[in-house]
Amino acid sequence: MNTFNLNFEGKRVLVTGSTMGIGHAIAGAFHGAGAHVAINGRTRKSVANAIDALGGGDRLFAASGDFSQNVERTAAISSVLAAFGGLDILVVNAGRGDEVTIDAMTLADWDAMIGLNIKAAFFASQACVPALRQSRGCIVHVASVLSLIATAPNSILYCISKSAMVQMTRSMAVELAPYGVRVNAIAPGFMDTPMIAHDNEQADNQLYDYINYTVPLGRIGQPDECAGAVLYLAAPFAGFTTGSVLVVDGGIMAGRRI
Repeated sequence: MNTFNLNFEGKRVLVTGSTMGIGHAIAGAFHGAGAHVAINGRTRKSVANAIDALGGGDRLFAASGDFSQNVERTAAISSVLAAFGGLDILVVNAGRGDEVTIDAMTLADWDAMIGLNIKAAFFASQACVPALRQSRGCIVHVASVLSLIATAPNSILYCISKSAMVQMTRSMAVELAPYGVRVNAIAPGFMDTPMIAHDNEQADNQLYDYINYTVPLGRIGQPDECAGAVLYLAAPFAGFTTGSVLVVDGGIMAGRRI
């Protein structure tokens, strides 16, 4: 039997924060590979629009809810598990990347970033673990290259939260390994997402030029390239990979162009 394929037919997948950007690309890739995919976003309208963009159909499930809010997160996950009758793959993508300096940081800034990037990520994973134990499934966390290096200005809080996500990934991988549940992460670099587009506007349209100059491959990454990394980690042929961080950064970790 050839297991070297990306056929996810019949697999049940939840991708948090999947109405745009990297999350939407990941959801689309799983759907295109035959999976049943739960689309998550903060509002019903954003989720409905994302499902329409993927072509609709009975393999797409709406799971709206703000994952930074305990009640909404619990309700969304419960609705997915009930609709799917279990879960095979959880992709934790929902997050935020607000810029804040050390001097200006407030407790509210800390609570907002840590609350979504770490607290919500952990408890979303925790809530899905019983179902993933039954299916011997897997979790993929979407971290950041800034979990491994701190090169972006005013990003200390984001770096802290994504670094914690990497350690969470490794710790979960060890604890869940006896149950056959694999836990990995990807660490994207600069990706062509609405968040980067907004940052580019704030930087007088010079951010893209900076990215193209400093990234060794000479360009910004595409969300589909992150999706490919996630599908690899979730595929059966990656069955001996757990506790790993797959860097998708165009070569930044290898050495920035100067």
